[in-house]
Amino acid sequence: IDAHRSPLAAIALSSNGKYIATASEQGTIIRVHLVSEATKSYSFRRGTCPSTIFSLSFAPSLQLPDILVATSSSGSVHIFSLGFETNQSRTKMSGSFLGSILPYPVNDVLDPAHHHVLHNAVSAGVRSYAVVRKVDKVADSSSSEIASCRAIISLIAYNGYFQEYTFTLNSQNESTWSLEREFNLVAVISGNAETS
Repeated sequence: IDAHRSPLAAIALSSNGKYIATASEQGTIIRVHLVSEATKSYSFRRGTCPSTIFSLSFAPSLQLPDILVATSSSGSVHIFSLGFETNQSRTKMSGSFLGSILPYPVNDVLDPAHHHVLHNAVSAGVRSYAVVRKVDKVADSSSSEIASCRAIISLIAYNGYFQEYTFTLNSQNESTWSLEREFNLVAVISGNAETS
């Protein structure tokens, strides 16, 4: 798989083996490849400034859309939704006026991406790891259509903090983040040691 020009910093395989995600040491682009064809399926721009990608993790693949979560040295958590792009939309972009005048590397970055960011989830520079523990489809009570997708995201940082967020994405591609729980594991462990 031809993934990046610079060395890899992070790599993840989806639980069903369908996708492999990669990020280089520069950390501005995250690429997702279809394993069975060894071809790039998605390119997501995480940001414009270089940042170390600390973790990449796919959601359990039983539900759609497929979700990829990334943490970086900027302190942000990034969610990329893979369930909305089709080959037709990619062809449409490359065949569009904008796609025809932009050089390949720029056009490549403009692949349709559903990118959602939680800024300052942890302090900048603190190593962190995130996983998508659960994905639910939430139906609209007024219709039979799926109104949104809800994911539970657990985040642990090397400064001892554990956080759990609910991420909701509606059918208009609008997202919300809600902090459900936060613990300082260092304080909890030292508190338990003092009572023993």
